[in-house]
Amino acid sequence: MAKGNNDTAALIIAFLVTAGLLGGGFWFFSRNSPQIGGKPGETLDPATRSSATPQNAADATTAPNLDTSLPNPAVLTMDGSVTMVALMKQLQIAYTQVNPSLQTTYGLPDGKPNGTNTGIRNLIEGRALIAASSRPLKPDEYQAGLQGIPIAKDALAVVVGIDNPYKGELTSQQLKQIFQGQITNWSQVGGPALPIKVINRSPDSGTYTFFKDVVLLEQAFAPDGPNFTTAKQDETTPLLKQLGQNGITYSTVQQVEKQRTVRIVPIDGLLPTDQAAIKNGTYPIGRVVYLAVPKQTSPAVKQFIDMVRSPRGQQVVQRVGFLPL
Repeated sequence: MAKGNNDTAALIIAFLVTAGLLGGGFWFFSRNSPQIGGKPGETLDPATRSSATPQNAADATTAPNLDTSLPNPAVLTMDGSVTMVALMKQLQIAYTQVNPSLQTTYGLPDGKPNGTNTGIRNLIEGRALIAASSRPLKPDEYQAGLQGIPIAKDALAVVVGIDNPYKGELTSQQLKQIFQGQITNWSQVGGPALPIKVINRSPDSGTYTFFKDVVLLEQAFAPDGPNFTTAKQDETTPLLKQLGQNGITYSTVQQVEKQRTVRIVPIDGLLPTDQAAIKNGTYPIGRVVYLAVPKQTSPAVKQFIDMVRSPRGQQVVQRVGFLPL
């Protein structure tokens, strides 16, 4: 009988020890395993943290979470990116097949888009219902109740005039130094002894903002001077016409890849025409473009966004020269 009691006691002790070990293991791993979603008390890998989706931003795979309690408008007014003008015009045409009774406009007030930054301002102030954005939204824009919805992938191309004697490539660091005024002669990057003429985009441009954030690492451009000019309006063609034999500028690749007057400069050995490099993120100036909308909107706005992200809309994206999501 004593032996039976001892056996029972041993079994109870073994059970308690095992339960304690299991509970401790669960506590340890729940405390130290990386989790997706940023729950309180978790430890995130730095790469996971830096790539986390901002609050109120939709990623490329989730459906937009919008409050569609507002009434539909008489006209679907849109403004924003000049980079995306060809894409937006084609999406307008595609949308007429979905909702032929609703008129759409792109560009305020006269059908001429004002650039990403002004377009988003028009959205916040209620003059537009959708803004096409060639950059991610900023924290203050999220705080204003906006949501950025990805619709396509894109890349910036750095270009020189076709007659520019410089035929080499640039590193990301060299590109940064050129636009900050630290490299001012083509001879400093292995080219001829010619001053570098920098032709910068307008500050109204989302491409300007994106280039500043990604290439200059949010530092300032060089000030305007004899060989550094900042455009007044967000237009690409006038910039390309000014390149001559020693100029340099940047634009979305769709606007320059078929131009015979310019040459695209490889950056870090890669070209923005390399779709694989854009998709896998190795080209250093790749990006996503967005439609920005207020979180509270109308069914018609959501219908337009759903169409853009549908297979039909993504075919338009590809046909215009952007990459589908």
